Amino acid sequence: MLPDRILHQYETAKKNTNAIVGCGFHRLPADSTVRFTRWANSLDDQQLYHQQYTSYGPTVVMPTWFCERGVFDRVGGFSEEGKGTPEDLIFFYSHLDKGGELCKVPECLLIYRYHQNATTFSIHETTIWSVRLVRLQEHVLSTWPKFSIWNAGKQGRRLYRSLHPKFQDRVMAFCDVDVNKVGKTYSPPHQSQRAIPILHFRQVTPPLVICVKLDLTGGSFEENLKSLKLQEGIDYIHFS
Repeated sequence: MLPDRILHQYETAKKNTNAIVGCGFHRLPADSTVRFTRWANSLDDQQLYHQQYTSYGPTVVMPTWFCERGVFDRVGGFSEEGKGTPEDLIFFYSHLDKGGELCKVPECLLIYRYHQNATTFSIHETTIWSVRLVRLQEHVLSTWPKFSIWNAGKQGRRLYRSLHPKFQDRVMAFCDVDVNKVGKTYSPPHQSQRAIPILHFRQVTPPLVICVKLDLTGGSFEENLKSLKLQEGIDYIHFS
């Protein structure tokens, strides 16, 4: 912890008694998890809620958490299921389900060390995927009568196949920028009678579940998304 961490987060927590309070952080070594660090440190107040479905996990990174004891007690503590359990993500979602709030002190108050033996590497990606998927379906897709999936490739199709059948039926289209995909259709396994159109991203009608990784295309994806003038949390959700 940097010297002023407790002071700054305590002052913020006093004003936000129902919140998990995070803060900015630096990585050690400095060149580790660069994209993750940039993402977590750049989220604004609304994105702390909107981007809770990405593969990065909690939008308030667990080592930065600071809260009143009552926040912890209301959730009931962490899962004790043991190794391989994404206990921080489960706690984070439970906190939100119980009306908990999120906020962050933007200043860097913590040095977050990266090492290859970290517990996070014991958690299988499919476990985290399943936890995120359940929440996406319960809290987002259940409110959307129809939607499309941005990414007609591997990740978009994986999402489609993972959805409950009732949500598969709500998928109107895929969209993409790949000229080799646009204009074609996708026939899901065991649904050969169904042909889901693959559109150019400028032709698609929101809402959208976006399965494109952030900060990985030199800014081109982000510029494409920005050009549509959509509202995050209403017109689209990231599930990358």
